[in-house]
Amino acid sequence: MTLNDNQLMRYSRNILLSDIDISGQEKLLSSSAMVIGLGGLGSPVASYLAASGVGRLVISDFDSVHISNLQRQTIFSSENIGENKAIAAKKRLLEINPQIEIVSLSKLSSTEELQEWIGNVDIVADCTDNLGARLLINDICFLKKTMLVSGAAIKMEGQLIVIDPSNLDARCYRCLYTTEEEIESASCSESGILGPIVGTVGCLQATEILKTLLGIGSSSVGKLITIDGRHLEWLKLDLPKNLNCSTCSQKYD
Repeated sequence: MTLNDNQLMRYSRNILLSDIDISGQEKLLSSSAMVIGLGGLGSPVASYLAASGVGRLVISDFDSVHISNLQRQTIFSSENIGENKAIAAKKRLLEINPQIEIVSLSKLSSTEELQEWIGNVDIVADCTDNLGARLLINDICFLKKTMLVSGAAIKMEGQLIVIDPSNLDARCYRCLYTTEEEIESASCSESGILGPIVGTVGCLQATEILKTLLGIGSSSVGKLITIDGRHLEWLKLDLPKNLNCSTCSQKYD
């Protein structure tokens, strides 16, 4: 595709970057991504992907906006309280960038439907807030060979994992957590969350997605990145490979 004058101006700060240039922006506009969960993580992910010109965004959330969300879910305003998050987010994202396609999913009828959506995008951002959903998304991404950038945050801590199911030495979320019962599940409503921490993880997710779609920078695939907001400390570790993993080791059977 060829950028028109309006697009050249809209994305000019992207285009000025030598890693992106006009060809990279055209690549973004031809790309697709799915953002699952539109809370504290999904808000910055969806906003930055839309603003950056990812041509087709599929956004999904079944929940409604609650007043307690507004402390960190910056895509919403007080006027959105009571609205479905996917529908409200689509309105805001089209205000940010009306030149891209946005599909909002306020409900899914089955796991098979989720598989179909994931199989038809270039990359998935897992911005959900519970381990069961993360494991399911992880498994489907491996089934469909779709890149996955998964984030999580609680209290003043966060983590980020980039997973490439096509990689011969792929590691996955299930290498860390085999079942939902393996860790004590905590939620923001029970433990609290500092808004900028979850926003930081979401911004990192958006960065890794854009890098992946553009094919630039050093890869974070197979890495576990952790953030300690209380002491502002970062760690980047190799994600351990579980040779008995029921998801990512199947390719070796």
